[in-house]
Amino acid sequence: MISCREDVTKMILSAKVRKGIKWRDVTEATGLSKEWTTAACLGQMTLTKPQAEAVGKIFELSDEAIAWLQIVPYKGSLPTAVPTDPLIYRWYELVNVYGTTIKELIHEEFGDGIMSAIDFSMDIQRTEDPKGDRVNVVLSGKFLPYKSY
Repeated sequence: MISCREDVTKMILSAKVRKGIKWRDVTEATGLSKEWTTAACLGQMTLTKPQAEAVGKIFELSDEAIAWLQIVPYKGSLPTAVPTDPLIYRWYELVNVYGTTIKELIHEEFGDGIMSAIDFSMDIQRTEDPKGDRVNVVLSGKFLPYKSY
């Protein structure tokens, strides 16, 4: 019996390691981006029935686990307030250092509002560089202005 969405994430990660699966392999089966597919498999997004079934086939999940993939998850769930994983902490540090700059420049260009994380896309690519390969991340979110009422 599965008691929560995190149980399914653990099953997926276990099968990924056991079977040597790459996220790009899962992407081919779902037809979605590797970034969105990975987020869904890690418990941050909801899959449709056909997408959940495709993921279930790859990771050899039970019907119950496939059903859990179709339930809206509790999003944004990190185990600690300040992340301790070094890579995730660097993103936290990036927002702490550059967050006010990003906010200021978005407000100057667009006005008072936010960048959506719902109407959103992300692309992560490796860029070769003789001084050391670069991580190229593009975040693209719809601007949502605050409205007067």
